[in-house]
Amino acid sequence: MKVLFDHPTPFLLAHGGFQLQIEQTKKALGEIGVEVEWLRWWDSTQKGDLIHYFGRPSQAYIQFAHKKGLKIVMSELLTGLGSRTSSQRRIQKLLMNISRRLLPAAFTAKLSWEAYRCADVIIALTPWEKELMIEMFDAPPEKIHVIPNGVEEIFFEKIPSGEKSHHSDYLVCTATITERKRVVELAEAAILAKTPLWIIGTPYAESDPYYQKFLRIVEMSDGIVRYEGGLSNRHLLAEIYRSARGFVLLSTMESLSLSALESAASGCPLLLSDLPWAHTVFGNQSSYCPITSNRKTAEVLKAFFKKRIIPSTPPSTWIKIARQLKLIYERVANTCS
Repeated sequence: MKVLFDHPTPFLLAHGGFQLQIEQTKKALGEIGVEVEWLRWWDSTQKGDLIHYFGRPSQAYIQFAHKKGLKIVMSELLTGLGSRTSSQRRIQKLLMNISRRLLPAAFTAKLSWEAYRCADVIIALTPWEKELMIEMFDAPPEKIHVIPNGVEEIFFEKIPSGEKSHHSDYLVCTATITERKRVVELAEAAILAKTPLWIIGTPYAESDPYYQKFLRIVEMSDGIVRYEGGLSNRHLLAEIYRSARGFVLLSTMESLSLSALESAASGCPLLLSDLPWAHTVFGNQSSYCPITSNRKTAEVLKAFFKKRIIPSTPPSTWIKIARQLKLIYERVANTCS
C-alpha cells in the first residue's frame, strides 16, 4: 500500500504545528513500514492507493481522485471554528444554508463544504472537532475517526531524581510569535505578575509589527521575559519542558497544541486558554485561564506559578498514532467504491 500526502500551503510560507504534524506522521508511518510519498503535482505517472490530504480539498479534487481509483483521507484543523461561541456558529451555519440556496453552485464549490460528505475518511484531532464537523458540515459520523497528534519519544524521558536545572524558575511558552497566540499579551501579564517567563518561537516574518512590539516588551521587561528566538534542538526543548515551572499557552484559538502535548508528556504542568479543545483533551489535568485582560491574566499566572497541576495521563507516541492510521488506510483502501 502506498499513501500520498498532500497539503495546499508550502511549508516555506507558513511554519507551525501543522507542518510538524505532517512531518512526524510521515516519519512514524515510514518506521512501521507504510510507504508514504509527497504527492508530486507535476508527476502524472505517480502511483498510489490513497491520498491523505491535510486541509480541505475541493469537491472536484475528490471526484478526480475517485475516478483514478484513489481514496481520500482528509485531515482539517478547525482552529477558528472551534473557538467560536455557539451563537456565532449558529449564525455561520445559517449563512451557509442561505448561501447554498441562493448563490451559484460554482461560487459555493470554492468553499469546499461538500468535502466532508465526499471524502472517504475524515480524521479529527479531538472529540470537539468531530462534533463541529457533524454540526457545521453535516459530515457522516461513521466517516470520522478521532486520532490526536502524537509526541516524540524524547519528551517521555524523565528528569533524573535530584537533578537541578537553571530552567526551573521559568514558565515556558512555545509558540509562533503572532496575534493568535497572544504572546505579547502573555509577556505583558508576566511583567505585571513579576513572574519569570521564557518564550520560545519565531514569527512568520521578522518585519511583522506584532513581533517588533514583542521584542520591545522583552527589552523593557528587566529580565522577567526571556527570549532568544526559536529552538530546533528537540532534546534541549524536552529538557526545558521537564524542568520548567509550567507551560503556558493562552492563544485565542487552537485545534490541538503539539507544544501542550509535548509538555504534558514531559510532566510539565499546563496553563491553557479556557477553550473547548483544551477541556476535551486535558480535562482536569490542566489549569485554565479565560481570554481576558492582562491584569486578570497576571493574577492567574501568579497563582499558577505557585500551585500547579501535574498531568497524570500521558499522550500517545507518534508510533501509536501511525498504527491507528495504518489500520484506517488499510480499511479504506480495501473498501469498494
